[in-house]
Amino acid sequence: MASDKPEFLQEAGPAAWRLAAQVVTAVGQVLLWILTGIGRLLKPLTGRLVASLYGRSTPPDPSHRAPGGTMYARPGAAAPTPHTPPLLRWLHAWRRFGRSWWYGPVTGAVLALAALFEIPLHHRQAVSLLGGFALASTVPLMFRRESLRPAAAITLGALAASLLSGQPLLATTAFAALYTLFLLAQQLPRQSTGVLGVGSVVAVGVVYVASGSLDGIPWPASLVAVVAALGLGDARRTVETAEASMDEERERNSETLTRLNAVQREQAVLRERARIARELHDVVAHSVSMIAVQAETAPYTMQTLSPEAKNGFAEIAGAAREALEEMRRLLSVLRAEPNAEPAEVTPQPRLDRLNELIDSHRGAGGEAQLRVNGAVRPLSTTIELSAYRIVQEALTNARRHAPGSRVRVELDYLGDRLAVRVTDDGSPVPVTRVENRTKAMGHGLVGMRERATLLGGRFAAGPRAEGGFAVQAELPVGQNRRS
Repeated sequence: MASDKPEFLQEAGPAAWRLAAQVVTAVGQVLLWILTGIGRLLKPLTGRLVASLYGRSTPPDPSHRAPGGTMYARPGAAAPTPHTPPLLRWLHAWRRFGRSWWYGPVTGAVLALAALFEIPLHHRQAVSLLGGFALASTVPLMFRRESLRPAAAITLGALAASLLSGQPLLATTAFAALYTLFLLAQQLPRQSTGVLGVGSVVAVGVVYVASGSLDGIPWPASLVAVVAALGLGDARRTVETAEASMDEERERNSETLTRLNAVQREQAVLRERARIARELHDVVAHSVSMIAVQAETAPYTMQTLSPEAKNGFAEIAGAAREALEEMRRLLSVLRAEPNAEPAEVTPQPRLDRLNELIDSHRGAGGEAQLRVNGAVRPLSTTIELSAYRIVQEALTNARRHAPGSRVRVELDYLGDRLAVRVTDDGSPVPVTRVENRTKAMGHGLVGMRERATLLGGRFAAGPRAEGGFAVQAELPVGQNRRS
C-alpha cells in the first residue's frame, strides 16, 4: 500500500536527521577544540603537579656508563639513594598507620569527637540524650579490631534506640553504622551477611514506621545505603580471599620454579660432566692405545729381547687392552643418556689451535686478540683440552651476550699452573641483559667451572668494575708434559 504522505515530507525526515547530526558534530568539535586548548594551557601546571605527587624519573648519571655502553657502578662510589615520590610516601605512611595497633583507638576517638561537634548543628546540647546515643554509637568502634561483634552490637543498637526515641540522625553516627555493617560483611560468612542484610532492612523499615527520625531521607536512599555497605564489605572479603589464594599460588609456583631450576642446574652439571668424561676418554684412550701398540710391536722390532722381557711386554699390552675395554664400557654408560650429544670423532683440540678459534670468532663479527705470556711449553693433553674449551665457551658467551664487544684472550704459562683469562669490554646492549648475564650464561659457566674443578684448579667469572665481563681459570700443570 503506497504511503499517503507527500514525497517532500518523506524526504524531509532523513534530511532533518542528518542536519541535526551535523549540528551535534559541529558543536562537539568546537567543545573538543576548547577543551584541548585549555588542556594545553594547563599542561605545564598539571605536569608540575603530577611530578610533585608521583615523582620525576631522572636519567642515569653518564659518569656511571662503561666505555662499551654497559651500566656499572664506579669503584668506591656510593650507591644513589632512591627518591620516593610524595604520594607514595603518604600512601606508605597511611598503610603503616593502618597496620598499627593504635589505628582503631585513634579513628574511633576522632569519630566520637566529630559526633559531639555535630550535635550543636542540630540545636542540641552535647550533654544530652542525643550526645549519649552519639557516644554509644561511635566509641565502641575504638575496639573494633579486638572485639568486632560486641562493638557492632553496641553501635547498631545505640543508633536504632536513638532513632526510635525520636532523636535526629547525625552524619557521623550514620557513617559509624554503615562502616560497622561493612566490617561485619567483610568478616562474616556470606550466609550470615544475608541474614544481617535482611535484619538491617527490617530495622530501617521499623524506624520509618515508628518514628519520624528519618522523614527527611527518602526510604529508597536508606535501603540503598544499607545494601551498598553490606555489598562492599562482601566484595572486600571476596577480594581478600582471592588475594590470599593468589599469594599462596605464587608461593607454590615460586617453590616449584626454585626446585625446577635446581633440577635443571643439576642436569646441566651431569650433562657437562658426561661430555667432559667423553673428551677425557678420547684423550686417555689414545695414550693407552699407543702404549698397547708399542708393547705389542716391541718383540718384533727388538730381536734381542729375552723371553722374560717379551712376556713383560705382552702383559703390558694385555693390561692396556683391558683398560681400553673398561673405559669403553664406562663410556657406553655415559652415552646411554637419551639426550646425550653425539661424541666427537675428530681429534681433540689443543692450544696450538687457538689461533684458528680466534679467527673463527672474528669471522662471526667479533673482535678478539690473543696474548701469550711466559715460556710456552708442552703440557698434558687434558690441560690443553680444558684450556681450549674454556676459551671456546667464553668466546661463545661473548658473542651471545655482548655482541660487537672487543675480547682479549690471555694465556700465562706460570711455574706450576696455566692461567687463562678471557675479558670483554661490554657491548651496547640493554642494561638489563648485561646485568643478568651471569644467570643467563649458567650452563656455559657450569661447564667451565667443572673443567677447572676436575683438574684441581680454580675458576671465577663475573662483571668487571670498569665494564664488561671476565672469565678466569687457573689449571695446575705440575710436571705435566705433552703426551
